[in-house]
Amino acid sequence: MVFSNIGYSTREAFHHFRRNWSTSFGAVVTIFLSLFIIGTFVLGSAMIDSIVGDVEDRVTIQAFLSDEAPRENVDTLQSRIESWDNVESVTYKSKEQALQEYKDTMTNRNAADAVAALDGENPVPASLVIKLDDPQQVQSVAERLIKDSSFASVCDDPENVSSSVQYGRETVERLFSVTNYIRIGALVLVALLAFVAFVFINNTIRLAISARRREIAIQRLVGASNSFIRGPFIMEGILEALFGAILAIASLHTALTLIIPRLENSLQFLSFQIPTQIMLQTYAGLVVIGLLLGLFGSAIAMRRFLKV
Repeated sequence: MVFSNIGYSTREAFHHFRRNWSTSFGAVVTIFLSLFIIGTFVLGSAMIDSIVGDVEDRVTIQAFLSDEAPRENVDTLQSRIESWDNVESVTYKSKEQALQEYKDTMTNRNAADAVAALDGENPVPASLVIKLDDPQQVQSVAERLIKDSSFASVCDDPENVSSSVQYGRETVERLFSVTNYIRIGALVLVALLAFVAFVFINNTIRLAISARRREIAIQRLVGASNSFIRGPFIMEGILEALFGAILAIASLHTALTLIIPRLENSLQFLSFQIPTQIMLQTYAGLVVIGLLLGLFGSAIAMRRFLKV
Protein backbone atom coordinates (compact mmCIF):
# COMPACT_ATOMS: atom_id res chain seq x y z
CA MET A 1 0.00 0.00 0.00
CA VAL A 2 1.74 3.16 -1.24
CA PHE A 3 1.50 6.47 0.61
CA SER A 4 -0.66 8.08 -2.09
CA ASN A 5 -3.28 5.43 -1.42
CA ILE A 6 -3.50 5.94 2.37
CA GLY A 7 -6.15 8.68 2.25
CA TYR A 8 -8.45 6.72 -0.05
CA SER A 9 -7.87 3.49 1.92
CA THR A 10 -8.67 5.19 5.23
CA ARG A 11 -11.89 6.76 3.92
CA GLU A 12 -13.02 3.47 2.43
CA ALA A 13 -12.14 1.60 5.62
CA PHE A 14 -14.21 3.97 7.77
CA HIS A 15 -17.06 3.83 5.26
CA HIS A 16 -17.11 0.03 5.33
CA PHE A 17 -16.70 0.11 9.11
CA ARG A 18 -19.91 2.15 9.43
CA ARG A 19 -21.79 0.21 6.75
CA ASN A 20 -21.03 -3.18 8.31
CA TRP A 21 -20.76 -2.05 11.89
CA SER A 22 -21.99 -5.33 13.43
CA THR A 23 -19.24 -7.44 11.80
CA SER A 24 -16.59 -4.81 12.50
CA PHE A 25 -17.81 -4.42 16.08
CA GLY A 26 -17.51 -8.18 16.58
CA ALA A 27 -13.92 -8.05 15.34
CA VAL A 28 -13.09 -5.13 17.64
CA VAL A 29 -14.64 -6.87 20.65
CA THR A 30 -12.75 -10.09 19.94
CA ILE A 31 -9.46 -8.23 19.56
CA PHE A 32 -10.22 -6.21 22.69
CA LEU A 33 -10.92 -9.32 24.75
CA SER A 34 -7.86 -11.13 23.41
CA LEU A 35 -5.52 -8.19 24.03
CA PHE A 36 -7.12 -7.49 27.41
CA ILE A 37 -6.49 -11.05 28.56
CA ILE A 38 -2.96 -10.94 27.12
CA GLY A 39 -2.31 -7.68 28.94
CA THR A 40 -3.85 -9.07 32.12
CA PHE A 41 -1.49 -12.03 32.09
CA VAL A 42 1.55 -9.90 31.24
CA LEU A 43 0.84 -7.36 33.98
CA GLY A 44 -0.26 -10.16 36.31
CA SER A 45 3.10 -11.83 35.74
CA ALA A 46 4.82 -8.52 36.51
CA MET A 47 2.77 -8.25 39.70
CA ILE A 48 3.68 -11.82 40.64
CA ASP A 49 7.33 -11.00 39.99
CA SER A 50 7.00 -8.05 42.35
CA ILE A 51 5.38 -10.23 45.04
CA VAL A 52 7.90 -13.02 44.54
CA GLY A 53 10.75 -10.52 44.62
CA ASP A 54 9.42 -9.15 47.89
CA VAL A 55 9.09 -12.67 49.32
CA GLU A 56 12.51 -13.66 47.97
CA ASP A 57 14.07 -10.69 49.74
CA ARG A 58 12.86 -12.27 52.99
CA VAL A 59 14.40 -15.65 52.20
CA THR A 60 17.28 -16.06 54.64
CA ILE A 61 19.28 -18.87 56.16
CA GLN A 62 19.18 -19.21 59.93
CA ALA A 63 22.32 -20.84 61.31
CA PHE A 64 21.70 -21.65 64.99
CA LEU A 65 24.66 -21.43 67.36
CA SER A 66 25.58 -23.22 70.57
CA ASP A 67 25.29 -21.25 73.82
CA GLU A 68 28.86 -22.31 74.63
CA ALA A 69 30.35 -21.22 71.31
CA PRO A 70 33.19 -18.68 71.85
CA ARG A 71 32.23 -15.31 70.39
CA GLU A 72 35.57 -14.94 68.62
CA ASN A 73 34.95 -18.22 66.76
CA VAL A 74 31.49 -16.99 65.79
CA ASP A 75 32.93 -13.70 64.54
CA THR A 76 35.53 -15.55 62.47
CA LEU A 77 32.83 -17.77 60.96
CA GLN A 78 30.68 -14.75 60.20
CA SER A 79 33.54 -13.07 58.32
CA ARG A 80 34.19 -16.24 56.31
CA ILE A 81 30.57 -16.65 55.30
CA GLU A 82 30.39 -12.99 54.21
CA SER A 83 33.18 -13.71 51.71
CA TRP A 84 31.22 -16.52 50.02
CA ASP A 85 29.65 -16.08 46.59
CA ASN A 86 25.94 -15.13 46.55
CA VAL A 87 26.07 -13.95 50.20
CA GLU A 88 24.91 -10.35 50.61
CA SER A 89 25.18 -10.01 54.37
CA VAL A 90 25.51 -12.01 57.61
CA THR A 91 23.95 -10.67 60.81
CA TYR A 92 24.51 -11.99 64.32
CA LYS A 93 21.30 -12.40 66.32
CA SER A 94 21.78 -12.87 70.07
CA LYS A 95 19.61 -15.07 72.29
CA GLU A 96 17.93 -11.98 73.75
CA GLN A 97 17.13 -10.58 70.31
CA ALA A 98 15.78 -13.95 69.15
CA LEU A 99 13.50 -14.25 72.20
CA GLN A 100 12.24 -10.70 71.80
CA GLU A 101 11.55 -11.34 68.13
CA TYR A 102 9.61 -14.46 69.11
CA LYS A 103 7.56 -12.46 71.62
CA ASP A 104 6.81 -9.80 69.01
CA THR A 105 5.27 -12.44 66.75
CA MET A 106 2.88 -13.69 69.43
CA THR A 107 -0.74 -13.41 68.37
CA ASN A 108 -2.62 -15.12 71.18
CA ARG A 109 -2.66 -15.30 74.98
CA ASN A 110 -1.71 -18.99 75.17
CA ALA A 111 1.56 -18.27 73.39
CA ALA A 112 2.27 -15.38 75.76
CA ASP A 113 1.53 -17.67 78.72
CA ALA A 114 4.01 -20.19 77.30
CA VAL A 115 6.72 -17.54 77.33
CA ALA A 116 5.83 -16.57 80.89
CA ALA A 117 6.09 -20.23 81.92
CA LEU A 118 9.77 -20.22 80.98
CA ASP A 119 10.38 -18.48 84.30
CA GLY A 120 13.19 -16.32 83.00
CA GLU A 121 14.88 -19.07 81.00
CA ASN A 122 15.72 -18.40 77.38
CA PRO A 123 15.69 -21.61 75.29
CA VAL A 124 16.04 -19.76 71.97
CA PRO A 125 19.58 -20.07 70.55
CA ALA A 126 21.66 -17.30 69.04
CA SER A 127 22.06 -17.46 65.29
CA LEU A 128 23.65 -16.06 62.17
CA VAL A 129 21.11 -14.69 59.69
CA ILE A 130 22.44 -15.04 56.13
CA LYS A 131 20.90 -12.92 53.38
CA LEU A 132 21.64 -13.80 49.75
CA ASP A 133 22.15 -11.84 46.54
CA ASP A 134 20.26 -14.51 44.61
CA PRO A 135 17.62 -16.24 46.80
CA GLN A 136 17.43 -19.13 44.33
CA GLN A 137 20.92 -20.14 45.49
CA VAL A 138 19.69 -20.65 49.05
CA GLN A 139 19.97 -24.44 48.94
CA SER A 140 23.57 -24.48 47.64
CA VAL A 141 24.67 -21.96 50.28
CA ALA A 142 22.88 -23.90 53.04
CA GLU A 143 24.54 -27.16 51.94
CA ARG A 144 27.94 -25.48 51.92
CA LEU A 145 27.33 -24.19 55.43
CA ILE A 146 26.33 -27.65 56.67
CA LYS A 147 29.58 -29.11 55.32
CA ASP A 148 31.69 -26.35 56.86
CA SER A 149 33.80 -27.69 59.74
CA SER A 150 34.00 -24.29 61.43
CA PHE A 151 30.23 -24.08 61.64
CA ALA A 152 30.01 -27.67 62.92
CA SER A 153 32.21 -26.69 65.86
CA VAL A 154 29.91 -23.84 66.97
CA CYS A 155 26.46 -25.01 65.81
CA ASP A 156 23.57 -25.71 68.14
CA ASP A 157 23.53 -29.46 67.39
CA PRO A 158 26.97 -30.84 66.43
CA GLU A 159 25.56 -34.39 66.21
CA ASN A 160 23.16 -33.32 63.47
CA VAL A 161 24.54 -30.19 61.83
CA SER A 162 21.77 -29.97 59.23
CA SER A 163 19.17 -29.47 61.98
CA SER A 164 21.00 -26.25 62.97
CA VAL A 165 20.44 -24.75 59.50
CA GLN A 166 16.93 -23.65 58.56
CA TYR A 167 15.73 -21.84 55.46
CA GLY A 168 12.28 -23.28 54.77
CA ARG A 169 13.52 -25.54 51.98
CA GLU A 170 10.14 -26.98 50.96
CA THR A 171 8.47 -23.57 50.99
CA VAL A 172 11.23 -21.98 48.92
CA GLU A 173 11.26 -24.80 46.36
CA ARG A 174 7.48 -24.70 46.07
CA LEU A 175 7.55 -20.92 45.62
CA PHE A 176 10.07 -21.07 42.77
CA SER A 177 8.25 -24.00 41.13
CA VAL A 178 4.84 -22.29 41.21
CA THR A 179 6.15 -19.02 39.79
CA ASN A 180 7.90 -20.85 36.93
CA TYR A 181 4.68 -22.72 36.07
CA ILE A 182 2.73 -19.45 36.11
CA ARG A 183 5.17 -17.79 33.72
CA ILE A 184 5.10 -20.74 31.30
CA GLY A 185 1.29 -20.88 31.42
CA ALA A 186 1.06 -17.15 30.77
CA LEU A 187 3.29 -17.43 27.68
CA VAL A 188 1.23 -20.30 26.26
CA LEU A 189 -2.05 -18.47 26.84
CA VAL A 190 -0.72 -15.24 25.32
CA ALA A 191 0.31 -17.13 22.17
CA LEU A 192 -3.08 -18.88 21.98
CA LEU A 193 -5.06 -15.65 22.35
CA ALA A 194 -2.92 -13.89 19.75
CA PHE A 195 -3.67 -16.74 17.34
CA VAL A 196 -7.42 -16.52 18.05
CA ALA A 197 -7.42 -12.76 17.40
CA PHE A 198 -5.45 -13.30 14.19
CA VAL A 199 -7.93 -15.91 12.92
CA PHE A 200 -10.91 -13.68 13.74
CA ILE A 201 -9.46 -10.68 11.90
CA ASN A 202 -8.63 -12.92 8.95
CA ASN A 203 -12.20 -14.26 8.80
CA THR A 204 -13.72 -10.79 9.20
CA ILE A 205 -11.70 -9.45 6.28
CA ARG A 206 -12.61 -12.52 4.22
CA LEU A 207 -16.31 -11.78 4.82
CA ALA A 208 -15.80 -8.17 3.81
CA ILE A 209 -13.99 -9.25 0.63
CA SER A 210 -16.71 -11.77 -0.25
CA ALA A 211 -19.37 -9.06 0.13
CA ARG A 212 -17.42 -6.80 -2.24
CA ARG A 213 -16.23 -9.34 -4.80
CA ARG A 214 -18.10 -7.62 -7.64
CA GLU A 215 -16.58 -4.26 -6.74
CA ILE A 216 -13.11 -5.84 -6.63
CA ALA A 217 -13.69 -7.52 -10.01
CA ILE A 218 -14.67 -4.16 -11.57
CA GLN A 219 -11.57 -2.52 -10.12
CA ARG A 220 -9.39 -5.25 -11.63
CA LEU A 221 -11.10 -4.84 -15.02
CA VAL A 222 -10.35 -1.11 -15.11
CA GLY A 223 -6.70 -1.80 -14.28
CA ALA A 224 -6.51 -1.08 -10.55
CA SER A 225 -3.31 -2.39 -8.99
CA ASN A 226 -3.29 -5.00 -6.27
CA SER A 227 -2.01 -2.46 -3.74
CA PHE A 228 -4.89 -0.09 -4.57
CA ILE A 229 -7.46 -2.88 -4.07
CA ARG A 230 -5.73 -4.24 -0.98
CA GLY A 231 -5.37 -0.86 0.76
CA PRO A 232 -8.90 -0.37 2.22
CA PHE A 233 -9.07 -3.93 3.55
CA ILE A 234 -5.69 -3.75 5.22
CA MET A 235 -6.58 -0.36 6.70
CA GLU A 236 -9.87 -1.80 7.95
CA GLY A 237 -8.03 -4.62 9.73
CA ILE A 238 -5.56 -2.14 11.23
CA LEU A 239 -8.37 0.13 12.47
CA GLU A 240 -10.23 -2.77 14.07
CA ALA A 241 -7.05 -3.92 15.79
CA LEU A 242 -6.17 -0.38 16.89
CA PHE A 243 -9.62 0.25 18.39
CA GLY A 244 -9.45 -3.09 20.19
CA ALA A 245 -5.97 -2.27 21.55
CA ILE A 246 -7.07 1.16 22.81
CA LEU A 247 -10.08 -0.35 24.58
CA ALA A 248 -7.88 -3.06 26.13
CA ILE A 249 -5.33 -0.51 27.40
CA ALA A 250 -8.03 1.74 28.86
CA SER A 251 -9.71 -1.20 30.60
CA LEU A 252 -6.42 -2.54 31.96
CA HIS A 253 -5.36 0.84 33.33
CA THR A 254 -8.73 1.38 34.97
CA ALA A 255 -8.67 -2.09 36.52
CA LEU A 256 -5.14 -1.58 37.89
CA THR A 257 -6.09 1.81 39.33
CA LEU A 258 -9.01 0.25 41.19
CA ILE A 259 -7.55 -3.12 42.21
CA ILE A 260 -3.95 -2.43 43.32
CA PRO A 261 -4.81 0.03 46.15
CA ARG A 262 -7.36 -2.45 47.55
CA LEU A 263 -4.85 -5.30 47.44
CA GLU A 264 -2.24 -3.17 49.19
CA ASN A 265 -4.72 -2.22 51.91
CA SER A 266 -5.77 -5.84 52.43
CA LEU A 267 -2.28 -7.40 52.25
CA GLN A 268 0.05 -4.71 53.52
CA PHE A 269 2.94 -7.16 53.98
CA LEU A 270 3.17 -7.76 50.20
CA SER A 271 4.17 -5.45 47.35
CA PHE A 272 1.79 -5.30 44.37
CA GLN A 273 3.38 -2.35 42.59
CA ILE A 274 4.12 -2.78 38.89
CA PRO A 275 7.02 -0.64 37.62
CA THR A 276 5.83 2.20 35.39
CA GLN A 277 8.30 1.19 32.69
CA ILE A 278 6.81 -2.31 32.49
CA MET A 279 3.28 -0.89 32.31
CA LEU A 280 4.22 1.46 29.45
CA GLN A 281 6.07 -1.32 27.64
CA THR A 282 3.03 -3.59 28.01
CA TYR A 283 0.67 -0.93 26.66
CA ALA A 284 2.98 -0.23 23.72
CA GLY A 285 3.33 -3.97 23.12
CA LEU A 286 -0.46 -4.39 22.99
CA VAL A 287 -0.71 -1.67 20.34
CA VAL A 288 2.07 -3.27 18.29
CA ILE A 289 0.54 -6.75 18.63
CA GLY A 290 -2.85 -5.37 17.63
CA LEU A 291 -1.45 -3.58 14.56
CA LEU A 292 0.52 -6.63 13.48
CA LEU A 293 -2.54 -8.85 13.88
CA GLY A 294 -4.64 -6.45 11.82
CA LEU A 295 -1.94 -6.00 9.17
CA PHE A 296 -1.05 -9.65 8.64
CA GLY A 297 -4.58 -10.94 9.14
CA SER A 298 -5.84 -8.63 6.40
CA ALA A 299 -2.87 -9.22 4.09
CA ILE A 300 -3.18 -13.02 4.27
CA ALA A 301 -6.95 -12.85 3.74
CA MET A 302 -6.40 -10.81 0.57
CA ARG A 303 -3.82 -13.10 -1.02
CA ARG A 304 -6.04 -15.65 -2.71
CA PHE A 305 -8.53 -13.01 -3.89
CA LEU A 306 -5.82 -11.08 -5.73
CA LYS A 307 -4.30 -14.05 -7.55
CA VAL A 308 -4.69 -13.78 -11.30
